[in-house]
Formats: sequence, structure tokens, C-alpha cells
Amino acid sequence: MSDFDICLMRLPAFPSHHIFAIEFKIHIYQHCLPMKISIIYKLGLVFRLFLISCIICSFASVQAKDILVSSPDGTVRVTVGVRAKKPFYKVDYNKTELIALSHLGFQLDNGLLGNNVKLTEKQVASKDETWNQPWGEEEAVRNHYNELTVCFQEVTGEKRKMNVVFRVFNDGIGFRYILPSIGKDKKYSIQEELTEITLPHDAKAWSIPTNHTEYFEGIYTRSLISEKDTVCTPLTIEYEDSVFMAIHEAALEDYASINLTPRTGNNGQVRLLTALTPWRSGVKVFAEGELKSPWRTIVIGKTAGDLMLSRLMLNLNEPSRIADTSWIEPGRYIGVWWSIHKKQNTWEMGPTHGATTQNVKRYIDFAARHGFSGVLAEGWNYGWGEGEQISYLKPYPDFDIDEVCRYALSKGVRFIGHTETWGNTKLLEQQMDSAFAWYHRLGIRAVKTGYVGHYFDGKELAKSQYGIRHYRKVIETAAKYQIMIDNHEPAMPTGIQRTWPNLMTQEGVRGQEYNAWDVKGGNPPAHTVTLPFTRCLAGPTDFTPAIFNFSEVVKGTHPHSTLAKQLGEFVVIYSPLQMAADAIENYEGQPALTFIESCPTTWSKTVIPNGEIGEYITVARKERNGERWFVGSITNEKARTIDLQLDFLDAGCRYRAVIYEDGPEADYQTNPYPMTIRQEEVTRSSVLRLNLARSGGAAIRIEKTN
Repeated sequence: MSDFDICLMRLPAFPSHHIFAIEFKIHIYQHCLPMKISIIYKLGLVFRLFLISCIICSFASVQAKDILVSSPDGTVRVTVGVRAKKPFYKVDYNKTELIALSHLGFQLDNGLLGNNVKLTEKQVASKDETWNQPWGEEEAVRNHYNELTVCFQEVTGEKRKMNVVFRVFNDGIGFRYILPSIGKDKKYSIQEELTEITLPHDAKAWSIPTNHTEYFEGIYTRSLISEKDTVCTPLTIEYEDSVFMAIHEAALEDYASINLTPRTGNNGQVRLLTALTPWRSGVKVFAEGELKSPWRTIVIGKTAGDLMLSRLMLNLNEPSRIADTSWIEPGRYIGVWWSIHKKQNTWEMGPTHGATTQNVKRYIDFAARHGFSGVLAEGWNYGWGEGEQISYLKPYPDFDIDEVCRYALSKGVRFIGHTETWGNTKLLEQQMDSAFAWYHRLGIRAVKTGYVGHYFDGKELAKSQYGIRHYRKVIETAAKYQIMIDNHEPAMPTGIQRTWPNLMTQEGVRGQEYNAWDVKGGNPPAHTVTLPFTRCLAGPTDFTPAIFNFSEVVKGTHPHSTLAKQLGEFVVIYSPLQMAADAIENYEGQPALTFIESCPTTWSKTVIPNGEIGEYITVARKERNGERWFVGSITNEKARTIDLQLDFLDAGCRYRAVIYEDGPEADYQTNPYPMTIRQEEVTRSSVLRLNLARSGGAAIRIEKTN
């Protein structure tokens, strides 16, 4: 046996996920190669040439081997390489293929990038840090991942480079493109991103269709992925027993929003193809200089609740660019809003105008008495009536904004501004520096923005690069004047609130207002037990819960829930600016209000004791700077009994649980109001039995007693 053969036999058996395995094996080949050549030299010329060519090919194949990178705990593995000169990646989870071979690349204005490449360079890194959020569902966030950056370079032609960065977490992956030099000396455009996410087999998923859902205000429906049209993200997938996935994106900046188009193959695989939201011209992204795409994210969990607890998307965004965040204050607010949707008031000036000085002062008085930090009034400025020119600096004559803001501050409350654009983004951009500076002087610290109108400025989609650029301008300008933003009709959130924590909450959801006027019957009972596993995975959601009066103006239009479920939704659907949406008349003298009065909107810890997509969900949250826990539990149209284990409480401590739950006669269709309020002494080992009516719920406040 030759020295070379002995050398090969002694190669160590590396774990398949070890990122350094390839380099070590190449080193051994290089070390042993001189020994082999010395043996070959003794052979005949023809045979020598044959063996040399075989060895060179063998050495090249080692260099071209796939690269693997694993999560810190080894459960998630990403393989990256080149097949038939095309770049690819694939993902394993717990040693089972989760994402099959999927290609990467772009269709640029001057041809394909990713169709004739080789893998030329790679870098590895890792990070394990903990950072604190100024507000959120948790205070401390662990950011723990292994990173692999690979460079794919074209073999011929311009030899353009395409770098791809993979970050692998214990609960999923994120990857993004970096095009370092294509636009170095010229502008170019992306006609399409060619990213694939290939599932080895079909699966159940929840989604809303891209082409038939305006402002993301749709009902998430379940079907096989193969049966879906192009869908918005997040796309939530129940892939197998104990395997759930959510596909979305993170850090969407100067780029187009992602959509996914399913395509099935003869082998049973389902490919999800990237479909970026286009400009009117059909171009997806205009680029210049180095381009960084958003991160493509795949969150993985054993339960649907695990998806809700992932902070992967936040971790893929950059740290805060606001050095002093002390002025950013989450809180509960009320407003002149539901009464307008219920047709009792109007936005525009007239006999029943809602945003009058006198009416808003009533709301301020109520807010001060019951511990609300803000009061919103829509329709205070010119531009709501037919033919009126929008102005964010000119209030209606019956609304004295200076007096309202002065009065609010004297009561320890702040007025919340509102800038509806009807899609006229240029007008807002022209006025917002002056308007935000004025609001700041008045003591306004939060503004609700709106974009009702299918196209921005009559031409471009809100989800396109055009819209993304506008949203960013608003957030950055608002930060200059210490203004928090509640963005309605947004692009789907992508965790950018880590970078700009003044972006507090966003709509992008079929919200409570559909229960006021939707002639098709409002939101179905399963809606709010589906949202936590779908839309809410993208970020804070301004759904506007806590309706206490279920009377109808349009027949059949009222919340399809019980009163107790409305309380539960206040905890389940997270928003740091959380609106108690009903008119104040409907809160007066209502015992249920005591739960809202006590409930915070920012948390130190969140746990998901139980839940099933579209069926039921329980969320428990611990307040910041305190020891109280708040729990929301809600169900769909099925009544059910839930046994809630309290093992999230501190060991060795006793607590008092105040439970607001459906009364024995409660039913969302026939009698939504009955609710009982009871107390129990509990500990960590206790189990609370909750009786939820059809489309009912429960809300719990748990306080230490020792």
C-alpha cells in the first residue's frame, strides 16, 4: 500500500455540518500529492498521463464540494454550492430535508446573473449577543447565529460577482444578496429576482392572495400550497407533524416587497418562486452602487406557537439609528374613530363632525380618568370633504388644535395626529417637515399615517420600491422631530422597527373596522385566532380591539366575538400603541374596562402556552418593570375548555389571578355580553380551567401576593 493510500485512509470522518471540513481535506490532498506524483513517474508515459488527469479532476472536485453551515445547536443545516454552473442552497432540519435544492440569481436588464457561475470565495463568522428593545414583546433579545458568505462569479463574459450571506439560527435561516460591483460605474435594474424556495412535498399553508387583496386586508385561508395563486408573505406552513415554517423577509429598505408564486413538479416538489412587486414600467428594482437585498427568511418551529416567539426577523435588521429613545413611549389610547365607522360621526366637517374641539376634550377627560396616554381624532384637518385640498397644517374651523393639545397636556394626555394622504405621497413629503415640526411644538408625539388609494401618486403600488422609499422618508423625518408613527395601509412589516423604533405599529391587516360596515358580515370568528400565526409574525399589528357595544348600523355588521374575547384580543394581538377602539360612551360604567385600564402595551417576556392555527390561541405576557402577568385566550366559532398551566410564573411565589371570561349564556351570535369576573389564588403549579364560548375568550391579570 502506497504512502498516498495510507494518507487517504487516515482522513478524519468530519461531521457533515462542519464548515471547516472541506479546507482540511484539501490540505491533506495537497500534502500527499507529491507522494503520488513520485509513484506515477515510474509508470509508462500513457498510463502516467491518464492517472495525472484523474488526480487533477479529483482535486478539482474536492475544491468544488458543497459548503455547509449549521445553526449553533446543529438542528438547522444549510448546504450551499453550484450544480450545472447554477448556484443553489438547501436546508435540513433535524436531519430531514426541509428545503430541497433551490436556485439563486437575478434577471438583470443586461442578462441573467446566476446561470454560468463558479464558487470562488467564502467567509465564515458567528455571533452570540443579547440586545435590549426600547419596547416590544420581550425586553432582551438573543441574537445567536453562524454565518456563511459565499461569492459566486460568472465563468465567462463580464465575470460579475454575486455574494450571498447566510445566517443560520436555531429557529431558522435568513439569506440576502449583495451585488458588490455591478452598479459601480452605472445604474442598472432588476427585472426579477430568481430566488427559489423548493419544498420536497406539498403542505397545508395559510395565506392571502397578492392580486385580490388591497392593503393586505384579507382573510387568511388554509389550502395546499400547490393550490394557491401568488401570495403575500408571511406564508405560514404546517409542513409535517411538529414542523412549522413561516416564509417572509427582513430589513426591506430600498427594494421591492416579496410575493411568492407556487409551481409544482412531477417529483412532488413545490417550488415557491419570488415575485417582486413591480414599478409601473415592470421593472422590479432600480439600483446603483452596491446592492443589498432584503433578507429572505424561513422561521422553523416544532409548534405554531414557536413561530410567534422567533426574533429572527428583528435580529436581521440593523441596530437602532436613534441614539436617544427616551421620547419613544408605548401606551394605550382611545379616539374618535369607531363612531365614524358606525356612521354616528363624520370625518368631514358638518353637523355630526367628530373631530370638534368640544368632542375631543370629552375624550381627553375620559383618557385622563382611566389611564389612557393618548387621544386620536381623525378628520381634524382640511381635505376630508369633496373637493377640499389636503392640508396637514390647517385644522377645520371647529377644531382648535392649539387648545386641544394644551388641554391634553394639562391632563397628562397627548393628542395623536393623523395624516391621511389618499395615496398622495408627494403632498405629504412636501408638508411633513413643517407639519412634524409643528406637531412637536404642540406636544404631539405620535402620528397615524394613512394611504387609502390603490396607487401612490396615481401610478405606483405601495409595496413597490417606490412605496418603500416613501415609507422610509416618513419614518426618518418623523424621527428628526421625535414623532412616533402608526402606519396604516403600509407595506408588510419586516422588522425595521429595530432600526427605527419610532415606527411603533402598522395596520396591513383586515382590522376591526370591517366589523362596523362590511356588508359581507365582517371578520369571521377564526380571523383573530389565525392572525397571530400569520400577519402578526411580521410585526406589531394595529387591529384596534376592545369593542364593548355590539349594536348594528348595517345589518350583520358587528364583532363576531363575545365581550370577553375582545379583552383577550387586547393581549393576543400585539401593538405597542394599542387602541381601545370603541366610543367612550360604551366604556362608561363597564366592569370589563378595568382590565384594559391595567393592561400594559410593552413587555419583558412573552410565552405561548397553547395554540392551533385558526382554532384557538393563548398568550401570556409579563409587564416591564413589574411582576404582573397578563393572559389572553381566544377561540374560533367552537366553544372549548382550555386548561392553562401557569408554569411560567416564578417558583415559590403566590399570586392572585383575576379572570374575565365568558358567562354561561355567552354566544357570539345570540348574546355576546355575558361575562364573569372571578379571582383565584394560584402558584406556578396551578392549572386554570377557562370556559370559552363560541368565538369567545378570556383575559387574566395575575399579581404577586407575597
